[in-house]
Amino acid sequence: MTGPLADLLVLDLTRALAGPHAAMTLGDLGARVIKIEPPAGDDTRSWGPPFMDDAERTSTYFLSANRNKESVVLDLKTPDDAKLLERMVERADVLMENYRPGVLDRLGFSTDRLHELNQRLIVLSITGFGHDGPEASRAGYDQIAQGEAGIMSLTGVSTPTKVGVPIGDLVAGVNGVVGVLAALHERATTGRGRVVRTSLLAGMVGFHAFQGTRWTVGQEVPGLAGDHHPSIAPYGMFATATAPIQIACGSESLWRALCGALGWDPAQTGFATNPERVANRASLVERLEAHFADEPAEHWLALLASAGIPSGKVRSLDDVYAWEQTRSQGLVLSVDHATLGRIELPGSPLRFDDNNYSGGRPTHAAPPLLGEHTDALRAEFS
Repeated sequence: MTGPLADLLVLDLTRALAGPHAAMTLGDLGARVIKIEPPAGDDTRSWGPPFMDDAERTSTYFLSANRNKESVVLDLKTPDDAKLLERMVERADVLMENYRPGVLDRLGFSTDRLHELNQRLIVLSITGFGHDGPEASRAGYDQIAQGEAGIMSLTGVSTPTKVGVPIGDLVAGVNGVVGVLAALHERATTGRGRVVRTSLLAGMVGFHAFQGTRWTVGQEVPGLAGDHHPSIAPYGMFATATAPIQIACGSESLWRALCGALGWDPAQTGFATNPERVANRASLVERLEAHFADEPAEHWLALLASAGIPSGKVRSLDDVYAWEQTRSQGLVLSVDHATLGRIELPGSPLRFDDNNYSGGRPTHAAPPLLGEHTDALRAEFS
């Protein structure tokens, strides 16, 4: 195995998406990741349709978050399997879990016990709403977190809408990886591990960015952002004769360039400055869309590109994965699955200085079948 983290052993006790995505990221970077599943398997193995075969009923959801892992089935309520996990912990660098607070303690694997077994162990614990506080015991599911953390109040046109991917889970997973890497760096000096904690709530609030300070500093409660930026104009999606296009005029120079391309006066009344354009956004959008209605999207995208205006299509996913730019960035991986054969997966977003070294490793392993590596791992850690 190759990659920057090739010397690390990661135990992945998580299920669903936040934790598995975090563990997969470490696997992409070369770490050896052992996925420890209960007899029924990770919840997402049954999250479908679509399922891709009759016998294993492999869900595409599970395939999205579990490449580069080995799978072992353990029932931690049984003494023999709990003992096997202890032996794994003794040799591991990182353990990831996303149980509700207190569950792992009841199974006999409190953080104190884990560090008794291995003082160098980094423990990543991901919850829904935090590890303490009045609502720590709540189960954490992405859509609930998107609503409770205010993301849905910012998303949509006429009614609050969830983001089209489980953004709460994904952000929590990314934050978890950042914490783990920081703790590993610290361990190189101290020789000791520590516990890293994050949550879906923390990830969503931490990603409020300028929308958060609109309230905390400006005392303005943001509403639904729709398809246009609340603080910049024109910056959003616009109808044309055939399909919508997106334009981002993030500076006055870009506004002037847009006006030059369209034959407009950039100093026209009501639109001369960004604050004016934001205040008069509705009329600006109406005027732009009336202009764009004369030609197809391709015409306008070509014109905008020639003028240096940031712009683009609204692509469907089949178009995204067929797009040569996507493939040129290593964002589509081909792997050999035990029952499905050769399949393509979304790739790692990380690249290093060698363009062929996508995601930290030159080759990737397909997501495992449930318990695919149980016998081998029992023998290795016996």
